[in-house]
Amino acid sequence: MRLKLFLLIISIGFVLNIDAQSFLLHGRVLDADNKPIEFASVSVLNQGKLALTSSKGEFSISLFSADSVKVKFSMIGYKTKTKVLIKPRGRQTLLVTMYPNDNTLETVEVTGQKIQSGLLQNLKKTDLQNLNSGANSNTVEKLVQLQSGVSTHSEFSSQYNVRGGSFDENSIYINGNEIYRPFLIKSGQQEGLSVISPYMVENIDFSNGGFTAKYGDKMSSVLDITYKKPEKFESVVSASLMSADAYIGFGNKKFSWTNSFRYNNNRFLLNSLETSGEYKPNFTDYQTYFSYRPNSEWSFDIIGNYNNNHYNFYPKTRETTFGTMDNVKSFNVYFDGQENDIFKTTSATFGITRQIYPSSSISLMASSFTSNEKEQYDIQSQYWLTQTESQENLGVGTFFEHARNYLKANVNILKLILKHHIDKHHLEAGITFKDEHIKEYSNEYEMRDSSGYSIPHTGTDLNMIYSLNANNKINSRRIESYIQDSWKFTSPNENTLFTLNYGARISHWSYNKETIVSPRISLVVIPSFNKNITLRLATGVYYQAPFFKELRDTTSTNGITTVSLNNKIKSQKSIHLIAGMDYRFNVTNRPFKFSADAYYKILSNLIPYSVNNVKVVYDGRNEASGHAAGIDFKLYGEFVPNTNSWISLSLMNTKMNLQGYSIPLPTDQRYAINLFYTDYFPGTDKWKMSLSLSYADGLPFSTPHNEYGRSSFRAPAYKRADIGMSYRLLSNANKEKPNVFKNIWLGIECLNLFGINNVNSYYWITDITNQQYAVPNYLSGRLLNTKITFEF
Repeated sequence: MRLKLFLLIISIGFVLNIDAQSFLLHGRVLDADNKPIEFASVSVLNQGKLALTSSKGEFSISLFSADSVKVKFSMIGYKTKTKVLIKPRGRQTLLVTMYPNDNTLETVEVTGQKIQSGLLQNLKKTDLQNLNSGANSNTVEKLVQLQSGVSTHSEFSSQYNVRGGSFDENSIYINGNEIYRPFLIKSGQQEGLSVISPYMVENIDFSNGGFTAKYGDKMSSVLDITYKKPEKFESVVSASLMSADAYIGFGNKKFSWTNSFRYNNNRFLLNSLETSGEYKPNFTDYQTYFSYRPNSEWSFDIIGNYNNNHYNFYPKTRETTFGTMDNVKSFNVYFDGQENDIFKTTSATFGITRQIYPSSSISLMASSFTSNEKEQYDIQSQYWLTQTESQENLGVGTFFEHARNYLKANVNILKLILKHHIDKHHLEAGITFKDEHIKEYSNEYEMRDSSGYSIPHTGTDLNMIYSLNANNKINSRRIESYIQDSWKFTSPNENTLFTLNYGARISHWSYNKETIVSPRISLVVIPSFNKNITLRLATGVYYQAPFFKELRDTTSTNGITTVSLNNKIKSQKSIHLIAGMDYRFNVTNRPFKFSADAYYKILSNLIPYSVNNVKVVYDGRNEASGHAAGIDFKLYGEFVPNTNSWISLSLMNTKMNLQGYSIPLPTDQRYAINLFYTDYFPGTDKWKMSLSLSYADGLPFSTPHNEYGRSSFRAPAYKRADIGMSYRLLSNANKEKPNVFKNIWLGIECLNLFGINNVNSYYWITDITNQQYAVPNYLSGRLLNTKITFEF
């Protein structure tokens, strides 16, 4: 018994001795405002131990005890902090506050790269300041258009295609509210100002595929915008030859109020088009955002927007030369008539959020969107198509276009959202009720006539080559709900960080009685062998819930098109398979990030559509399937210290199987290269230069009113270069008591630097032998623009 008791005492002492040699360290890392810092590094170098903080700033790490243990806390953009623990035992708790790095140059903010822990990539709002203003003030969309996997073929338009999807497949949210666009717009010249005010933006998140269940039923992408809540006075006034912007914001810890007014008149740019005439565009937009936080438990938000876009055009003449060096054709037109378009939208949102517990909240949002649109034109053209070498007349005739298109839409939305944090889980659930009312009246026709031939004709009657009449309305309701969980956990050795997001959406539409279920899952891994690498995997089912345009079933007989609404239409379906990675590295102490993504989208229940400029016309029936596959690359970083530049490359292949034919999707862009580069003059940060280059494959097209490109062609590649220079006339931004102005910037930019004739669409002409010619409609030419910006 004594021997057994002795051995037991020895064993207990041995176990206690082992336990005394290790201890558990846990705690939180906060910033100066007591907000958690995610992905901060907690390391003990001499023990080879490392941990990363969670979204709540929490960490936990197992260490060996010693006389002193030095723990290092570091995060790019913050000062490194070191804590020394003396003979630690058992369970130790630390609360660490980290402060921003003071190494800044005047108003240039030095920050680290945010580690992407999901499928949303964060686009830096500081990059907006370096973009050239271009044809309009839609700089947020222009920033998106320069990302990998995204394409656009018109500098006039804020629309974009993502990985083979149409314009209508992209969701846009502002502070959690889904944004709607006008329906009747057919060209970028009509668009005017988008709904996003760049001066009000605080955060930009973008996903080109594999996004979570909280985002609505669209197949391609999501752009999530968060508006700012300033706690002090700030203001910006800017004016150029084409636009004027004014922004004012102020607030304190309890309330904030921001206001933005924008005006754009791109007549100066439109005059560089080949069609000369009197352009009278007039685009205005006003937005306001008020937020009130009486205490830590309640918050109230109001967002209002009024957008009024007018496009008036009185064409006179046009001269276009096209063809090859050995076969040059000249197209001359004299016009008579006018076009008058109005696109007026208003929206309002009211939201209440109640913080039930520090880890739980409930939000209720009510919003209303109204659109009142009018498109009307009567334009007659007398044209000559000539073979330049022989001066032979290939076609002489009259072309007449008429339209009276009207649309009114009203969408009312009520949304309830629940959020809860528990341990390493971030749970979110929501339910949305939508009440939709849309009414349209459309009447369009085209007529062609010429000496010697008329198209079409019966010998005695002259018919319209195209006519359309529609008188439809829809009253429907949708119920949408989702639930998702974002679970952050580590491997058993606590060195590999995982972020698993899984969830599902369920939606029902009263019009077609369809219920759709969309499960989605993604996994992001930061491996232990290299904390500068992020691996991403995602898959899920994504539906394109039909809205008004997809319902319009157009049936054409002998040039006469009738439109009815197909209440049997089903949602288009896409299954995403995505694998990607990020690699963060430094070159000469400057941060860079290389990203690569491969994707494959299985498409079914497709509704075939055609694209002319930015007008998308659907067939109104689910009669196709297909795929979209590709790979995207992007290199982003400080090519020049303290300013960001990037280059992206995208390769893609799409196919659509329609009635036994295999044809590319209308958005089949096989390759695209985008470059954005910023630089400062040597020895000064007062002079700044920005350069954007785009080179993208041309899109497929076919003869007008043809059944989706049975004999399709491909437009020339889109090539464009814009360059701009800015000079800081006055800088008081870093002074404790600045003068009236923080900064004054003077800018000049050259748009379409090389004067390249990019094709936007085609004007089709038929000669006496019934042969058709595609006359290219070119976009804007080379143009200089000046700008001045005052920051208060």
